[in-house]
Amino acid sequence: MHIVIMGCGRVGAALAQTLEQQGHTVAVIDQDPTAFRRLGSGFGGRRVTGVGFDQDTLREAGIEEAGAFAAVSSGDNSNIIAARVAREMFGIDNVAARIYDPRRAEVYQRLGIPTVATVRWTADQMLRRLLPSGAEPLWRDPSGGVQLAEVHTTPSWIGHKISTLQEETGVRVAFLTRLGEAILPSSQTVLQEGDLVHVMMRTDEIAKVEAAFAEGPEEGGH
Repeated sequence: MHIVIMGCGRVGAALAQTLEQQGHTVAVIDQDPTAFRRLGSGFGGRRVTGVGFDQDTLREAGIEEAGAFAAVSSGDNSNIIAARVAREMFGIDNVAARIYDPRRAEVYQRLGIPTVATVRWTADQMLRRLLPSGAEPLWRDPSGGVQLAEVHTTPSWIGHKISTLQEETGVRVAFLTRLGEAILPSSQTVLQEGDLVHVMMRTDEIAKVEAAFAEGPEEGGH
């Protein structure tokens, strides 16, 4: 996959290096050409000097062939504008914006832009939004038989109750991350767009659980 990153600070440089190591092609945009030093001499991707929400700059970075876009500059407004341009003008589905002010997260989420607040930021969180697939283990019990994992859910689960999800996939939902906040759901809690689902499951059933989450609910099940 080709991935465009706006912002070559510590976060952007770390993301770029990780994604390239995973076999993706990467282009990094920054207004300051000296920022590209953070990428190191081994980085093989594109370095594009310019404003990350400028359409010509984005085209130079290969946005038209991209499968994902990350806005991780130091400015909240620039990040959300760039994320919206990538989503709305170029049709990029996997878009994520880093924000410093968590009070803005809800507003951005309503615009359909997944956000990662700096306070809770980890490279793993950003990667999960850019490359959403399968299950990401978060904890295993000492015997290795049970694990807590964040599992990617297909959009067809949106609007369904936690109880339906648990019955059809055989997992226990431990908690949800909604708008940057962890919440403990009840069986009646309904999944919303943007929810990250963290479940407890048997380690030997990971493949089965991933498949059930990817397939979506059975017809008519709410």
